[in-house]
Amino acid sequence: MLKLFLLCTLAVLSRADIGEEDDVLVLKKSNFEEALKAHPNILVEFYAPWCGHCKALVPEYAKAASMLKAEGSEIRLAKVDATEEADLAQEYGVRGYPTIKFFKGGDKESPKEYSAGRQADDIVNWLKKRTGPAATTLGEVAEAESMIAHNEVAVIGFFKDVESEGAKAFLNAAEAVDDVPFGITSNDAVYSKFEVSKDGVVLFKKFDEGRNTFDGELSKADLLAFIKANQLPLVIEFTEQTAPKIFGGEIKSHILMFVPKAADDFADKMVEFKKASEGFKGKILFIFIDSEVDDNQRILEFFGLKKEECPAIRLITLEDEMTKYRPESEAITADNIVAFCTLFTEGKLKPHLMSQDIPEDWDKNPVRVLVGKNFEEVVFDSKKNVFVEFYAPWCGHCKQLDPIWTKLGEKYQDSADIVVAKMDSTANEIETVKVHSFPTLKFFPAGDEHKVVDYNGERTLEGFTKFLESGGKDGGAPAGEEGEEDDGIDFWASTDEVKICRSAPGQGS
Repeated sequence: MLKLFLLCTLAVLSRADIGEEDDVLVLKKSNFEEALKAHPNILVEFYAPWCGHCKALVPEYAKAASMLKAEGSEIRLAKVDATEEADLAQEYGVRGYPTIKFFKGGDKESPKEYSAGRQADDIVNWLKKRTGPAATTLGEVAEAESMIAHNEVAVIGFFKDVESEGAKAFLNAAEAVDDVPFGITSNDAVYSKFEVSKDGVVLFKKFDEGRNTFDGELSKADLLAFIKANQLPLVIEFTEQTAPKIFGGEIKSHILMFVPKAADDFADKMVEFKKASEGFKGKILFIFIDSEVDDNQRILEFFGLKKEECPAIRLITLEDEMTKYRPESEAITADNIVAFCTLFTEGKLKPHLMSQDIPEDWDKNPVRVLVGKNFEEVVFDSKKNVFVEFYAPWCGHCKQLDPIWTKLGEKYQDSADIVVAKMDSTANEIETVKVHSFPTLKFFPAGDEHKVVDYNGERTLEGFTKFLESGGKDGGAPAGEEGEEDDGIDFWASTDEVKICRSAPGQGS
């Protein structure tokens, strides 16, 4: 009897070791397995205390935990300080912050990466999709009203026969969408309440038109296209929470309005921007960015803008290669924006390439300074072998490389045919050379062929010397092959680079 008492006491003490903060379980390596046993379905955030993006997630994550707890759900939310629990973070492949993984059914071997937005509703809807039916059966009007009232966007399928082919297509579409709740009903009262006269699908939302009715063929592909086109507002603000929806959507052409929200004419600018958006629904995503927010300054820099130059309009495509466009007129009116977008959709716009002015002393130092305006003239000189570092002023890897690159420039300063150069790729862009990370090192051998060789060797003076003396063969690779992972440049193309801190302070955060 005493033995049984001790065993029960130990079990209680073990569970008591799992602390809570705002309904979020606090996990460590010592209690991680116990937590998985006690709570088979658990979402775990691996965070770093210094990570700004983790701090921004705190209120929404806690709100989601409280929502689930209030519903009596068995799903729990938890967090792990990955800087304190390094072994646990390594075990689950944590390389950036926050990393969020879902452990379903107590399975600790293959957790699923969380892939939805960072608002409480997004988190709760995603978890319910992972643990319950793809669509909730709505047997009463009150249930349908509750779903619509408690969600920014909700999709309801109206089917008298829930076994019909149309209903099956609807459920297949529901399975494929993580961040929107789906309901299905065959109840006459629900049909009547929402003025639906025949089988179909309606998307309800708390913005713009309020609802959209699907009028195409009931197929999974067409339903998904309908939902993607209508689940976002005509104009959406870029924030920590909306970033996954912006980048994860099907629309890869984005027009951006950089504007200070505190400005007296902000509302007027929004009226013009929204009016222009109406004719490009499903083609171009209209996004506004508060130019006064500190976290958005890197994005301004990426587009060659300063706060003082806002409001401003830019357009970018996120296809195989990013391309930026700038309107001729800076006046933000609906007519100007419509004309700009029309030229873009018709393929009549030329890309906007940034360039600094050529410095007077660009060729006076061991490392030549290149900008957009003198780049091609220097690197495609048929009598010169030119080795270029494409860098960013804020990049930690670039700063580490700088003294070595300077020594390399000094070594070849008096060479008749070798030039060592560098270019700030945050302020200069080249149509023929795409840079995706920092630093990027490319070699342009002499000749008329305009060849480009990527350097993938050791970043040492000896490694660079061998490479140059071998004519770009020892340590080189054809342009486009992957090399060492560095700090990212494509802020607008990659949510990770915009919104995820790397695993050490000061790198890409």
